[in-house]
Amino acid sequence: MTARFRCIECNEEAAELHRDYSNGIVKITICKSCAKPVDMYIEYDPVIILIDAILCKIQAFRHILFNTQINIHWKLCIFCLMCEAYLRWSRLQSSEVTGDPADIIRYTKEWDFYGMFALAALELGVYCAGVLSALWFFQKLHGVSVNTSDVLKALLLSCYGKVLLIPAVIWEHDYSPLCFTLIRVFVLTSNAQAVRVILNCRRRLSVFAVCVGLLSETAVSQGLHKLQMSFHTLLPELHM
Repeated sequence: MTARFRCIECNEEAAELHRDYSNGIVKITICKSCAKPVDMYIEYDPVIILIDAILCKIQAFRHILFNTQINIHWKLCIFCLMCEAYLRWSRLQSSEVTGDPADIIRYTKEWDFYGMFALAALELGVYCAGVLSALWFFQKLHGVSVNTSDVLKALLLSCYGKVLLIPAVIWEHDYSPLCFTLIRVFVLTSNAQAVRVILNCRRRLSVFAVCVGLLSETAVSQGLHKLQMSFHTLLPELHM
């Protein structure tokens, strides 16, 4: 039988996760390599799987990335970009935001929000390109095959932590900047773990790839910020 799945303990390929016998008897497949269940998460509640993924357990990541048919990475990416855009937009509009929940719907119609969305999308694209470039360099150096689409899917799915930006903005307090920093660290940690699972590599390589992506994103962000500041500086001179 063709191997379609992976053991969440040893990453060995497996043809099935469970076997159906007569009279409704279902038995979980045992891995031939480590003698453990190929994927114990198939019996678990999704909430438990989500908790283990939040804890960055490698078994949970293998279950999600290899043994499930999750194809919502693009939808999740758009939603996370909206969360990022709302965070940036709220900082621009902090003096105008009120406690009325209806303001959220009204504010999303402003052009500034869509501008922040485009900026967040650009930075995410640069970040992913930086990670893929680092992995491509590793591939050329060691002759290791890297599936670009699988890595990209893993990166987008592991950005789910950005959803936490919304409650952090809504329940803003004195420690909000610290919360934003911790959320950023959590997302980067999840990205590194996802790359590690997809490539079955050492943690050192995945952290290096994520750091290259982060540096690329930071450089582009700083460049755009300086360009924007220069534009605002030149604009009054053009009207004189």
